[in-house]
Amino acid sequence: MTVIPRSGLVADLVALGIATGDVLLVHGSLSALGRVPGGEQAVVMAIRDVIGPEGTIVVPAQSWQLCDPAYLRIEPPEHWDQVRAELPAYDPRWTPTRSMGLIAEAVRTHPEAVRSSHPHRSFAAWGPAAEQVVAHHELDDPVGEGSPLRALYELSAMILFLGVGFDKCTALHLAESRSGLAISRVANGAPIRVGGARRWVSFSEPAVDDGDFTRIGADFTDAHPDQVRSGRVGAAESRLVSLPALVDFGASWMAQHRVAG
Repeated sequence: MTVIPRSGLVADLVALGIATGDVLLVHGSLSALGRVPGGEQAVVMAIRDVIGPEGTIVVPAQSWQLCDPAYLRIEPPEHWDQVRAELPAYDPRWTPTRSMGLIAEAVRTHPEAVRSSHPHRSFAAWGPAAEQVVAHHELDDPVGEGSPLRALYELSAMILFLGVGFDKCTALHLAESRSGLAISRVANGAPIRVGGARRWVSFSEPAVDDGDFTRIGADFTDAHPDQVRSGRVGAAESRLVSLPALVDFGASWMAQHRVAG
């Protein structure tokens, strides 16, 4: 396997169009990049090399393990009360991510990173815009107007896909909330700290759907090729996309193609 040095990643990221000062929402697969000495840390360092100290890197830092067992339905119902009682309270500094990948976890655990307050669908950020990104995250609106995605939209962030596709695009959930379609809600809950004490808090949230995200991404690429930069970063097929442009397109696309429910 060819070794992909950090300097090679930097050159590829620059060629893709990333610039100093960018705010980047990163979705990535470490294994897709090839053999990178230093692994996920080297990847994050390469991104930081390109965006510089003026730039901000953001990753989804979701922690599904803290969802209500009635939502996950992993254990039988007779164990749900016990699971609710045993789950540790969400801790932005310590609670690990689930299924976000090693690159996201490397950002989350960096000493200078900050993380939003949602116990299931948090985002972690590192850079001068980090506090602005994570400042507001509503329990009952985890990926809509009450989430860091709105801040990323207002910051004209870019989305960097490293070896993954539009099916991983968290930002398209913001498009759902802006589509004008009726979105059903589901019950959920989590253990959080309230006034310094652990409490189980129940809430409802939108029942989001990512089943058409790949199609939306393909149609967006066809309709707005100037908003999508494609190339290889290491061994990974990668893209750089304008987050506001994709969200605006996605909201319109969903209003046209999805059936209101």
